[in-house]
Amino acid sequence: MSFKNTLKQFIPPFFLKIYHFKLALLGAFLYGFPGYNKNIKIIGVTGTSGKSTTTDLICRILEEAGFNVASFSTVRFKIGKQEWKNELKMTMPGRMKVQKFLRQAVNKKCQFAVLEVSSEGIRQFRHKFINFDCAVFTNLSPEHIESHGGFENYRNEKLKLFTATKNIHVINADDKNAEYFLNISAKQKIKFSIADNQKYKLNLKLVGEFNLINALAAMAVCKTYAVNEAFCKKALENATGIPGRMEKISENPNIIVDYAHTPEQLESVYNALSQNSRLICVLGSCGGGRDKWKRPVLGEIAEKYCKEVIITNEDPYDENPIDIINQVAEKAGKKVKKILDRKEAIKKAIELAEPEDTVIITGKGSEPWMCVENGRKIPWDDREIARGILRGRRLDKS
Repeated sequence: MSFKNTLKQFIPPFFLKIYHFKLALLGAFLYGFPGYNKNIKIIGVTGTSGKSTTTDLICRILEEAGFNVASFSTVRFKIGKQEWKNELKMTMPGRMKVQKFLRQAVNKKCQFAVLEVSSEGIRQFRHKFINFDCAVFTNLSPEHIESHGGFENYRNEKLKLFTATKNIHVINADDKNAEYFLNISAKQKIKFSIADNQKYKLNLKLVGEFNLINALAAMAVCKTYAVNEAFCKKALENATGIPGRMEKISENPNIIVDYAHTPEQLESVYNALSQNSRLICVLGSCGGGRDKWKRPVLGEIAEKYCKEVIITNEDPYDENPIDIINQVAEKAGKKVKKILDRKEAIKKAIELAEPEDTVIITGKGSEPWMCVENGRKIPWDDREIARGILRGRRLDKS
């Protein structure tokens, strides 16, 4: 077991809360309270799915409109023209990194900062001492339930971002939890819905209805900041996506890598891709030691949509990866293949694919590490693994 997890077992939750709050306060103090700088407007994006893509799309529209923008997400950090990969395996960085990032953004004279805000980040007070001008809600489905002690607690953490944001709330009206967010007071409340596209008629390069929802969220935000509707539409239709989110690796065979790791995300991805081809699916269960309830559910979804199901290792942390694989496979049907080595699993999927099939590799997206026992991290990238296998096949044929 890692030192961090061991420490959690012996420190009462109350003292951990005090520790995280004081750490957030210390960071804000040391960096001069950049979250209250009047020259930068801070936008927070929260929800279960679509946060990274929505953050990226908001950033792209604002940049193309001529603003100097900073952003951070699960995928990357960006301050003006400088951009670097998020290698922390953490959506909302801790240990004062949020405040440091905002100080750098202020120093670079950024007019906007768009931040992906996670429930875990909120629980650890990383959103504190930041004057959010706008809070965005994408959607909500069960995630981190065991960590938060129930879905209601998980939802309540998300709501805290809206409680802290007094000016603008942008809310997905189609989500069944929308009413909880709409009930929080704000100077301006803006609802968006999939039905809005009857008016906008967005023709996106991004695949799937879920990406259309992300785009509509970004449009709703940017229109609030007086970006012209036609300009928003053009920027969104030019967007090609972000690393590891429905990212196409190759054609013939068609290989796609996506971050989907919840039942709702997985079904959305499979549903979108199965419209045009049969699926060869590589999946696991993201995060050993948590959200065990979803493992057989993921397997059941794969059985429903996939021609071939390959279940493999995926960030087991301190849990036995074989146990995780077996739990996912429980409802995956007779066509399931269990391959512990993730590289071998991806290789097998590519070998099984016919020209008309799609290989879809889910769970890690562009994450640069695989997390195993005792806090160890193994360098990893599903996209590069797939590309390497393809290069090897081409060399074998030459």
